[in-house]
Amino acid sequence: MIDLRRLALLRELHHRGTIAAVAAALSYSSSSVSQQLSQLEHEVGVPLLVKSGRRVRLTPAAELLVTHTGEVLERMEALEAALAATGDAV
Repeated sequence: MIDLRRLALLRELHHRGTIAAVAAALSYSSSSVSQQLSQLEHEVGVPLLVKSGRRVRLTPAAELLVTHTGEVLERMEALEAALAATGDAV
């Protein structure tokens, strides 16, 4: 199963360009972001990042994931809202 939080990190990397920028924006360490993205690569079973000097760039597979991530996250938010609207509390 693909972790949605990790997908969101990949999308942030796509938008912000560097792991350091993602870490700063989300109040994570760069190491934590790198580890989460490595876990995502393991989950999907294909390389997502390629080192390019001191930076990384997204592979075509990563670009494909980013393309679909927005829709997936929107659907999850809609589901959470619908569940909250039922009025049932745990």
